[in-house]
Amino acid sequence: MISVRHLSKSFLSPDGHRVEVLRDVNFDIQSGEVVAIIGPSGTGKSTLLRMLNRLETPTSGDVLVNGKNILAKDYPVHQLRQKMGMVFQSFNLFNHLSVLDNVVLAPMKLLGLTREQAEQEAIEMLRKVGLAEKAHAMPTSLSGGQQQRTAIARTLAMHPDIVLFDEPTSALDPTMVGEVQGVMRTLTQEKMTMIVVTHKMRFARDISSRVLFLYDGVVLEDGTPEDIFSNPQRKETRDFVHRIRKLTFEIAGSDFDFYDMSSQIKQFCISCSMPEKMDPVTHVVEEMLVIMQQFSKSIHIEVNHSDLDRTSTVVALHRGETLSPLDRDDTDELAAMIVRGMSKSIQTELTPEGVQLTIEM
Repeated sequence: MISVRHLSKSFLSPDGHRVEVLRDVNFDIQSGEVVAIIGPSGTGKSTLLRMLNRLETPTSGDVLVNGKNILAKDYPVHQLRQKMGMVFQSFNLFNHLSVLDNVVLAPMKLLGLTREQAEQEAIEMLRKVGLAEKAHAMPTSLSGGQQQRTAIARTLAMHPDIVLFDEPTSALDPTMVGEVQGVMRTLTQEKMTMIVVTHKMRFARDISSRVLFLYDGVVLEDGTPEDIFSNPQRKETRDFVHRIRKLTFEIAGSDFDFYDMSSQIKQFCISCSMPEKMDPVTHVVEEMLVIMQQFSKSIHIEVNHSDLDRTSTVVALHRGETLSPLDRDDTDELAAMIVRGMSKSIQTELTPEGVQLTIEM
């Protein structure tokens, strides 16, 4: 369905240096595939997606859709965009129009549908994304997740053969990410051809039939989700998909701002799309501090989260100690009981700096 050949994109920086965004990119996409494009920020993922829809022009190369080069000067771009829809990060709804009017506008203007026909189609698409009851609401009255679902319904109303998603959840509050991802999972079950740029590794693994890993402007690996996430061949891929987000605290005495620490932990949990772990993680950190401050004034705390397997850990380093604070006879028994009760597992390791506990949540 899509064939990309030797696609490159570069531009001149303000200081006159040529910056290469994409370099000799090649891949094919078959009908019905769901292709996730992942990679570090600034590696050309969104630029690649925009070039597939002629929103940006490559420096060189070809893009063939159903055998026709869409970069040819005489190619009808309006026809391309009727069959290749795009969902952006920032919704791009018309705020002066109702949800229904946002969805019916393109089918009436571009497909020639009557108002009655377009409304019938629009309600069907809004129902598909769970927003039929919001048809007459204004976009500004909707949550971010509802606005993005409206944008998806607007794209689907054109009955595209291909849908491009450019970081569709990145502008959302983490508590609203799930509703948009749920709609996209439904579309995968309908065998719609989709290309999804995302930084959510678990989501990319769950929805895609294929994954492209972009790194430094090139497709470094191309394979199944199993290939990329469980058996990556390149070190850069392994480092990226297994990356751990980390929040650290160094505590050198009893006079530290626990309220600020608690706030940072909660924001960290929200940014990692795990709001359900805010309270458990905060409580475990608090109780570990209660225990450890009995015996030491030099404490290192880490809160870690893996995007890929969704595991979260609290790492507590008790400097200068050789015995686990949970196993001492004089430890705070209630605090230790709370930590054990809220943890899936606890691993203890004696390091040159002291005793380190890794508590899986």
